[in-house]
This record gives sequence, C-alpha cells and structure tokens, in this order.
Amino acid sequence: MSGAAQRAYITGIGLVSSLGEGTETHWERLSNPLTAKPEIDERRFSPYPVHPLAPVAFAQQIPRTTDQRQMERWQRIGAYAAGLALADAGIAGNQELLDRTDLSIAAGNGERDLAFDEQVLATDDHGAALDAGLNQKLMTGLRPTLYLGQLSNLLAANISIVHGATGASRTFKGEETAGVSALENAAQRIENGDADLVLVGGAFNAEREDMLLACELEGSLYRGAPYRSVWERSEHGGGAVLGSIGAFLVIESASHARSRGRNAYARVGAVRSDRTRRRPGEAMAALARIVEAFSIQPDSALPVLSGASGIEPVTREERQVIAQLRASGVRPVVRAFGNVLGHTREAHFLAGVALAAIAIAKGAFYPPFCAASPEEHADVRPDHILVTALGSWRGEGAGLITRAE
Repeated sequence: MSGAAQRAYITGIGLVSSLGEGTETHWERLSNPLTAKPEIDERRFSPYPVHPLAPVAFAQQIPRTTDQRQMERWQRIGAYAAGLALADAGIAGNQELLDRTDLSIAAGNGERDLAFDEQVLATDDHGAALDAGLNQKLMTGLRPTLYLGQLSNLLAANISIVHGATGASRTFKGEETAGVSALENAAQRIENGDADLVLVGGAFNAEREDMLLACELEGSLYRGAPYRSVWERSEHGGGAVLGSIGAFLVIESASHARSRGRNAYARVGAVRSDRTRRRPGEAMAALARIVEAFSIQPDSALPVLSGASGIEPVTREERQVIAQLRASGVRPVVRAFGNVLGHTREAHFLAGVALAAIAIAKGAFYPPFCAASPEEHADVRPDHILVTALGSWRGEGAGLITRAE
C-alpha cells in the first residue's frame, strides 16, 4: 500500500464546550470577531473563574438513564462528544465499522467524594493523634466501589458500551501530554498499517471543587476578577482558568476513508512530544526542537493555535519560541484557544487539533481571541496549522495539521 494511503486523516469531529456543541457552532462563534469571546462564570467557584459547559442534553447521545447514572460528569461529557464524532464521520450505528474502531483516549482520574474529603481536611487533631485519626477516617470512609468508579479507562469502556465501538482500546494519562500521546499513537498506528479507524479524544470537567483544590495546591490557578487572557496574567500572578470540554476526533487512513466515500477535514501531518525536568529554559528548548523538526519554511505565514495556559514561567517560554520563529523569517499568526475554551488539561491538545481541522476545512483562520500581543489581525488561508501543548507541570508537545490532499 502506498505511503499516501497510510496517512492519517481527520474524518469526524465531536466538540462540546462552554461555547456550545458541534463543529458549525464552534466555527460560527470563533470565526466572528463579535462572538469569539469566552463564556466565564466568575462567581460559582470564586475566586476561581471557570468556563462552564454549555447546556447539554446528554440523552441525545447517551439514551439510557442507567448508563448516565453510573457515569461521572466527565465521563458523560466524553461519551457525548464521542457520539458526536462518530456521527460526524458517518460511523454511528454502523456496527461493522464500529467493531473495527479502535479507541485512543486521554483521561485523568475520576471525581472524588467531596463530603469525605471535607471530613479529612477538617481533622483538627495534632501529632500522633492526627495520624491515628486520619487512619481511622481512611479505613472507615473510603469506599472501594468509589475508587473503581474513578478508573481512567472507564471513559473508553463507557464509549464502547454506549456507542458500540469495540476495537482495541488504549488510555493515556499525564494531563496535557496525555492528549498529545493519544493522537501521536493513533496516527502512528494508522501510518504503520496497524489500524484503519481510530476514535481519539478526551474530556474534562472543570466544575469540580476537588479539581480546583488540586490545581490550587500546585499553585496553577488564576485568581480573581476581572478575567484576563492567558497572555496578560503574568503581571497578576499567572495561572490557568479551567474549562469543561469534550473533544473527540475520528482518525482514518486515506484508503479506508476513500473506500467509503468520506471527505476529510484535514490530515495529521506530524505529532511530536518531549518531557523535560522544567529547569529554566528547558520547555522553550523542547518546543523549539519539536517545531524545528516540522521543517516549516521561512518567508511563510504560520497559523498557530497555542495551548498556552497562562501558567508561568512556561507561558513566557512559549512566547519566546514564537519570537524565535519570527526572527527566523516565519510569520506566526497566533491564537491561544485557551482564551475562549479555558484550559482543559487532558483534552486541551485534542481541542486545539479539532479547531485546526475545522479552520483548514473552512479555508480561513480565526480572528484574535484577545487584544493582547502576540495575537494580531491577519488574513490567512491555512494550508497547515501548528498546535502547541506545554503541560502545566511537565510535558511538551505539538502537532502540525495540514490540508487534506
């Protein structure tokens, strides 16, 4: 089989976020400067703003209430977005195709028992009494069934149960890098001839007190109002504003898509990842190496969908890579999609890839998502789009999404 036939194409997209659901909704919102604005809730979890999920009728993709009840919210978001992607690719309901649809999922841990966590945090004993008190609480309060309900691979399991996608399944963990690895693995398997059809995706529920607590403990959240873009937060302490999202892609070999008469949004040109210790400058150097490997030609416009989170110093290091590109003769046209979707951890990179594929299929790039540098107005017809992903703690990655031949 020819190399072209083995290339990985995006033939379906399922996207649900604070802006709504579906490719057309996201394109209409984000391609218009008047509506390319974030949806923010600054009050519910004050002082931490979030991008809340738009109203979703989960029953449209998860019809059985018993299935919905046994899923946590992040799993419902993921199963819903997966259904949108399968329907968009013309696979939903076709059991012969679903039986050959592999899954490559980026997922974090499940949601916690908040009432029990509050009891643990409220423990006011000291010294040896503290250890004994905590042990007693943990032995009597933790429920094995709750732990089992939190397993990361349950998202893939629920997608298989609800939508009938029963091919091989792989789950990737590791926050932002999990999404990079999920797509990288799926594309490699298609290019190597090991798969023809892969459902790739992730989901994140930002509207969780336990998640906000975990992020606050690592010092990665932006505090307070007013809301500022990821490029403007450095002077105000930096930090991410989390967003709820489900982002899924159907990745397909060219020959398989052609055999069933499907057009593609775009092609997965390349995906690369790295992992540094995050000493000063290491994230910048890793991202620069990845971009250099993509062999982007000087004297050309390069649309960039940046996964910048607002967390420092890594956001500043990404800006330095953008400046290096400009100095080398490349003209980066930057849009940080976290400005409009929020930072979505495991699903973040995949959401950026989805937006890149939509823009390439539409033949136009997005207007600036904020008024701050490095985002500026430019008319670009994107033949390729760079999507970046620098993890809040570790992990560096990027993908080059190109026009489908």
